[in-house]
Amino acid sequence: MRHLRVGKTERYLMEKIESGEPVHLTLFDPEEVDLDFAGAIARRSEEAGTDGIMVGGSTIFSQNLIDTFIKSIKESVSIPVIIFPNNITSISRYADAIWFMSLLNSTDHYYLIGAQSQGAVLVKQYGLEAIPMGYLIFGGDTAVAAMGRALPLPLEHGEVAACYALAAQYLGMRFVYLEAGSGARTHIPPPTVRRVAESVDIPVIVGGGIRSTEAASDMVRAGAKIVVTGTVVERDYEAYRRIIRAVKGGEP
Repeated sequence: MRHLRVGKTERYLMEKIESGEPVHLTLFDPEEVDLDFAGAIARRSEEAGTDGIMVGGSTIFSQNLIDTFIKSIKESVSIPVIIFPNNITSISRYADAIWFMSLLNSTDHYYLIGAQSQGAVLVKQYGLEAIPMGYLIFGGDTAVAAMGRALPLPLEHGEVAACYALAAQYLGMRFVYLEAGSGARTHIPPPTVRRVAESVDIPVIVGGGIRSTEAASDMVRAGAKIVVTGTVVERDYEAYRRIIRAVKGGEP
């Protein structure tokens, strides 16, 4: 029986994690980052020390836009570019990999397995590296919760999220993502992150609402192996660099 092989991008992430180095990824939303400047911003992100670029967002964008956007980034950086899909139109042949994920607390079959069953053919056709991931949304006042028709998980009850995360692990997913949502008023509380991290053997990713060095450090101390922040690099480059240093355990 053939098993899903671990590809180059996943090996790159896991080598850092297994060596004890927390990973920082920068999320680029094509609706928020000007296409004309995407390459330059990605280059500055790499210079600041981010380990990879995720491309995705809560709203729908065209196939042509996502292809052009990712090509612009790929031409500017040497770090991996990973698709963070919100629909099948997010799938591009030009990326290094795709988080092949299921929104585990969605009430809609489409976001659990429907979009995945449609997109799988394209992933195979393009030869994209698929990285299996369970995706969990907290809080209900964000675009991602609305678009994904999620039954949001409670921020203060880590035991609930831990049950979902453990199910993701036993279903064969190799990462679990705890999402507060872009523009969230606050990040996921460290005790919740810790409860999940202590319950699973797969790496925990945390994103949403992380706007300070203190928040970034708290996520890592709580057990997050990957911390995702948005393109604050565009608005405040020095603050962005300090957040990356905080993730990596350096002086803020």
